[in-house]
Amino acid sequence: MWTAETRSQYDRSGLRYPSDLTNAEWALIAPLLPPAKRGGRQRSVDLRAVVQALLYLLETGCQWRHLPKDFPPKSTVWGYFDLWSYDGTLARIHEALYVALREREGRALSPSAAVIDSQTVQSAEKGGLLARPRAMMRARRPRASSGISSSIRSG
Repeated sequence: MWTAETRSQYDRSGLRYPSDLTNAEWALIAPLLPPAKRGGRQRSVDLRAVVQALLYLLETGCQWRHLPKDFPPKSTVWGYFDLWSYDGTLARIHEALYVALREREGRALSPSAAVIDSQTVQSAEKGGLLARPRAMMRARRPRASSGISSSIRSG
């Protein structure tokens, strides 16, 4: 239930965008980001601005090219998104926030129950997309694999 305390805790009116991070939220995420590589130029981009740009994209659903100009360039944001997806940084952030939330709520770290809908069960019973093993399927010949026209019949 909303109280005066919770309203002030979740108030985002002082932020530039509703998707921006508060200082407390940034303090949770910042230690999980990888440090800059050794050697070469120093990192000139603000990682907090990159994370806020990613959160803006997620919240609004806008296209990369519509990212507002007060964020870093879209190529920079995309580069960090691609790198952090590849090296597992985003997964580590998600896991850390998930664990912190469950601990704060006094719950076990892993859920003890799951919900499976009837559609999921039906597709699992039928075998889904890979119902037949590949070894039992007839091999396909590519149609235009040779220089000879496929309209000429042998015979």
